[in-house]
Amino acid sequence: MRTAVVTGGNRGIGRAVVESLLDKGYRVVALTRTPADIPGAEVVHGDLSSARTVAAAADAIAEVCPSIDVLVHNAGVWPTRLTHNEDGLEQAFVVNHLAPFQLNLALEDRVARVVQVSAGLHVKGLVDPDRTPTGADFHRIRTYCDTKLANLLMLPLFARRWQDAGVTIDAVHPGVVRTRLGDPGGALGLVLRAVKLTWAKPSAATGPVVRLASGSPGTGRYFHLDEEQPVPHDPELAEALWAQALSLAR
Repeated sequence: MRTAVVTGGNRGIGRAVVESLLDKGYRVVALTRTPADIPGAEVVHGDLSSARTVAAAADAIAEVCPSIDVLVHNAGVWPTRLTHNEDGLEQAFVVNHLAPFQLNLALEDRVARVVQVSAGLHVKGLVDPDRTPTGADFHRIRTYCDTKLANLLMLPLFARRWQDAGVTIDAVHPGVVRTRLGDPGGALGLVLRAVKLTWAKPSAATGPVVRLASGSPGTGRYFHLDEEQPVPHDPELAEALWAQALSLAR
């Protein structure tokens, strides 16, 4: 039986991906920050908010998964205010960028395929290695874009790192669907949730993710839904972010 690990698997797109992979006969391990009951899946607790807790999450995954056919990085945050973690780093920079990076390295000896759930808004990103990690350039909307761009810039570097080992990695923007991502709370939050009722349910986003997770041949690719599109190309910035992530993730 093939094994899939899905981060943020207790709600939204992650929960829908877990259920879809279960339907396809996978053994699914859902990494969740809070306790969750997901029929058919194994739930592992994991907090992706700091280098220390990501390391603990990687150990917890490794304990139950001697091998991983596919690792789906779905967990993500869209911060409504500047929040720092225990390392003094901005929340979204850690969860959206550093955590997948650190998990990839921690689990690379047992994983065969990685799928990153990305966002089309990466095109609006202006990640600054000197400012973005601490939120010195924090913006209610752009910080999400910045951190998703940082994550996507790692794609060709991981593809190159793993090419001889046969490990593959791709990223996909699965579409705009109704989740709690970015809800600010209060009156504005109520308005936004009302608007989101017109959006598609999370299950609508599972197709592109699950197709890649199931082993679409190739590596180092980015898809908008099912259409392959160019990966952001800035080798100098990508190398700087990689070196920085190595030092921050410890």
